[in-house]
Amino acid sequence: MVARLVIAAPASGSGKTTVATGLMAAFASAGLAVSPHKVGPDYIDPGYHTLATGRPGRNLDAYLCGTELIAPLFAHGAAGCDVAVVEGVMGLYDGAAGAGELASTAQIAKLLRAPVVLVVDASAQSRSVAALVHGFVTWDPQVRVGGVILNKVGSQRHEELLREALEEAGVPVLGVLRRADAVGTPSRHLGLVPVAERAADAVASVEAMGELVRQGCDVEALLALARGAPPVQAEPWCPDPGASAGVRPVVAVAGGAAFTFSYAEHAELLTAAGADVVTFDPLRDEQLPAGTAGLVIGGGFPEVYAPQLSANEPLRKAVAELAYSGAPVAAECAGLLYLARSLDGQPMCGVLDAEARMGERLTLGYRDAVAVTDSCLAANGTRMRGHEFHRTVVAPGAGHAPAWGLHRPERRLEGFVQQGVHASYLHTHWASEPGTARRFVDRCSVDRRSVERCA
Repeated sequence: MVARLVIAAPASGSGKTTVATGLMAAFASAGLAVSPHKVGPDYIDPGYHTLATGRPGRNLDAYLCGTELIAPLFAHGAAGCDVAVVEGVMGLYDGAAGAGELASTAQIAKLLRAPVVLVVDASAQSRSVAALVHGFVTWDPQVRVGGVILNKVGSQRHEELLREALEEAGVPVLGVLRRADAVGTPSRHLGLVPVAERAADAVASVEAMGELVRQGCDVEALLALARGAPPVQAEPWCPDPGASAGVRPVVAVAGGAAFTFSYAEHAELLTAAGADVVTFDPLRDEQLPAGTAGLVIGGGFPEVYAPQLSANEPLRKAVAELAYSGAPVAAECAGLLYLARSLDGQPMCGVLDAEARMGERLTLGYRDAVAVTDSCLAANGTRMRGHEFHRTVVAPGAGHAPAWGLHRPERRLEGFVQQGVHASYLHTHWASEPGTARRFVDRCSVDRRSVERCA
């Protein structure tokens, strides 16, 4: 398996994204083909990873996909690369609440047999850093911490104290980073602002991260650590190649600044199942792609762009007409809001009898789900795992069936199924249930044949 390492930290906010993205950029600028990965369900960091490497950022989530798919998904994404960098999530040993190590960075590191580099925010400590690092190094003997990168170091004297302490602890210091405003990335209610919304600013931030790592870290030592990872036997994951013969239905996938949340494997699965996947931008395009037989609207930030989405009335009408025709429409989170009658008072597509608005509370966490209504994505009784991440609320009307029964952390019904529409707050990873993409494309093909017979 490819050379690899995991960038982890004792806690969120320590600088993992800066170091991981900067190291990806530093490796890429040295002429290496770099495979970028992110632990957990995060959609935003992979966008910065893509800028740094020129390759799709991919997620590794043991809760959504199961532990058995982690190494195959990693091998699929890293095929043909020289080195892979995996950015962790939260603290090294933090995972799904109440589920032990499941979905933690430590678990992913063990499944990949990858060495870990611990990024430590040293801004408010000196010798105590050795005790902190010692605890993380010894907590789980199966996790190999290969070194430390010290972040937010205040001065040369501060650096000397930190190095002395870690020398006593026997942990190599692989980098020292001073405070740097240029690498900052703006945040809002759901985390960092996505790359698609920042354009040139995001490029500049990634370049600054790369320069920070090149100047402050021993990039050669980090590469040697990655190359020292022991072998792992794993067949690369592959989308089902058994696409049905005949005309390939067009599946339109929403993109642009308002809809940035998607997993790279979804488009690959749709394509392998026999679809032609075409991306469009609801902020700019006034019509769906020609020949659209099915529509996928993923997550993102429609609440930020509600006025612009509402102003694009031709596209809103086209989406509604497609949905009313019975064509398959899959909408997750932001897509759910876009299909509602309104969002914060702004008219949306009106496909669903629901009003959406910004709320005061963040809804966040993993969910165990079972499909409670047959839909374009799942047969009644299909079990999947998902993730919720939103600060909006939806007040539903009548005339629909629920999409999911959720069983974690509380029992409740969630989402909408009506005609060909499946809309829900739940984000799922289709690689865990590849029949999802096959079912969706088959519904597109049936709908297309029906239209052709009536023409």
